[in-house]
Amino acid sequence: MSIQEIYRQFIHDIQYTSWLEYVAVISGIISVWFSRKESILTYPTGLINTTFYIYLSFTGGLLGEASVNLYYTIMSVYGWMLWSRKDLLRRPVLHITNSNKTWWMYQLCFFLTFYFVIFFLLTYLKRDFAPGAIPWADAFASATAFTGMWLMTKKKTESWYWWIATNIASIPLYFVKHYVFTSVYYLVLFVMAVFGLIEWRRRAIKNNSIPVS
Repeated sequence: MSIQEIYRQFIHDIQYTSWLEYVAVISGIISVWFSRKESILTYPTGLINTTFYIYLSFTGGLLGEASVNLYYTIMSVYGWMLWSRKDLLRRPVLHITNSNKTWWMYQLCFFLTFYFVIFFLLTYLKRDFAPGAIPWADAFASATAFTGMWLMTKKKTESWYWWIATNIASIPLYFVKHYVFTSVYYLVLFVMAVFGLIEWRRRAIKNNSIPVS
């Protein structure tokens, strides 16, 4: 697409952006801002975001995106529980840490497993149930998001690397599916993820947690 075509599509699609998408985007940005600050409020605000996006994805026939946000919803509840745990002195039990070699193996296996499962599933569903799917791109965006969310619940700094990959993949992916406001949203999240990574690496060093098993 030329720059003019991209501009015309952006102007056309932004006019048809629903208030539901605006709420989903704003709550998502707030959630990521809280996660950068290591605030537990990242989960309740994130639940607003994922709930709205599940509805938007299903109504738009985007089954891959709907499954990602359903996963986000489940993991948000799980992460909320983990981040809420405190010791006898009312201090958080879970702290930001960096991954050692074992944890890197875990997350790579986690990513590859979900990538191939989602890819083959969307390839099968594309013809009759998910015509808007782009199997290889949707699988990559979904698998990196699944991995990032899982690592976020464990407060691993590497979660931000996976979020960065998710955001880069999602910017053009949502644009071509005519969710241009969401495409801009992922551009904002990309910038926030870079700063989130810097912040969490700083906190990991402060916690004397490099490396931690």
